[in-house]
Order: sequence, then structure tokens, then C-alpha cells
Amino acid sequence: MGSQIPGRENEMNGTGSKYIGYSGLKDQTIVLIRRLRSIMYPEVFEECPCTATTVIESSVEAEQILRELIPWVKPDADVDALTNAVLEGLEGIRDTLETDIQAAYDGDPAARDKTEIMLAYPGFEAISIFRIAHMMFGLGIPYIPRIMTEYAHAHTGIDIHPGATIGPYFFIDHGTGVVIGETTVIGERVKIYQGVTLGAKSFPLGEDGNPVKGIDRHPKIGNGVVIYSGATILGGDTRIGDNSVIGGNVWLTHSVPANSTILRN
Repeated sequence: MGSQIPGRENEMNGTGSKYIGYSGLKDQTIVLIRRLRSIMYPEVFEECPCTATTVIESSVEAEQILRELIPWVKPDADVDALTNAVLEGLEGIRDTLETDIQAAYDGDPAARDKTEIMLAYPGFEAISIFRIAHMMFGLGIPYIPRIMTEYAHAHTGIDIHPGATIGPYFFIDHGTGVVIGETTVIGERVKIYQGVTLGAKSFPLGEDGNPVKGIDRHPKIGNGVVIYSGATILGGDTRIGDNSVIGGNVWLTHSVPANSTILRN
């Protein structure tokens, strides 16, 4: 067995089994992703032919995994409350994902139908995992949300921090190389292309010489914005007004008003 979670080598998780090491935590989180997405879209994400029985089995397994993982990463948690909150939150996440699917279908002339988007589009793969991770991040569950979004990053090339706030009807076209930082806020009906970075402009240092954590450092993107490939938008005080267009390869560290078109630095 690999390295144990510090200080927990001999603790019990309330179910009679020992805490696992980091590698086991990642493996179980990946299984959890599959089960949670199968609950929302069994016709797409179930590994076996979809039947009423397999849907029930996914729900049961997801609950079991949550009850195992939550006390591993947060020993003082109300496991029942957090488990129920995650499972009950899936309906709202599916509702939002339906808007994301619609945005992809409306925004990409190559999309043949919505099923193709769910099966094959890296943007949907990333956003469907992100929205689960974001919910869990908001519930104060550590480690698991970041493992989820890094799993999506590894499989799609799209790096979205689970702390980012992203509105409905969101579409990432192509996707490779997209980076969306922790304190980014994105409005409704936003479309971004490959290679876009929504990042930090600088990192204030504390007395110990290390970056200060937990501060607002990423841009705010208004409703109806389109950001083309390779654009870089930096800084917590940078705001992109509604219905603006940011051209490809633009480097932007200042705010722009609504209805702007920025084609050069």
C-alpha cells in the first residue's frame, strides 16, 4: 500500500475499514465520478446496458462510496447530511448540464445531435465533471473535488478549478489547453475556444514570502461573451462586459465594457 493520509494510518472510518492511501482515494473518486454521472445520464454513462436495475445499482454504489470517502477526507463531517446533499444536488446539476448541451448543439454546426455531444465532446466531459466537483467544493468537502477536475484535465486537456463559478449555457469548443482558475466567475451563455486562459495576474506575498491564499485573483466574465482561441485574460479586477468578443491570442489585464470587441492587445 502507498503513503497513508498523514496522521490517519490507524484510524477507522466509521464503517470498520482502515483509511486508504492517496492512490486508493484517487481510484475511488474516479469510480464515484462514473457512478454519479450514471445516475444523471444512465443511457450515456452506464458501463453495462442500461436497465432499471443498473440505475438503482449505480445509486446504491454512489451512496456507499460517498459514505466511505467523506470521513476519510473530513473526519468531523456529518456524513449523512453531506451524502444526502450530494445525491440530492444531482437533479439540479443535470438541469444545468442540459443547458450546456443545448449551448454546444446551438454553437457548433458540426454537432449532429445532443447524444454525440455527451458521448464525444471534451467540453461536455469536462463541464459534467466540473459541475459535480463544484457542488462538492461548495459543501466544504476537501480533496475529492480537485481530484475530480484533475481527472477531467488529464482526459480532456481542460483545466477547471472546482472553485470557479460558471453559469448555465456554457460551451467550450475543442477545449485543449483551456485553463479556468479558482476565483473565476463566468456568466450565462459564454463560449470559449481552445487555449483560453482565465488566470491570475500576480500573487501577493505574505510575510513568509509565499503567495497569499484565498484571495480573489481571477477574471469575471459577463453574460454572452465569446473568447477565441489562445486568448489570455488575467486578474481578479479584470471584468469583461456582457456580449463582448475577445479575439484570438489577445493578452488582456484590464476590464472592458459591455459590447466590446477586442482584437489586439
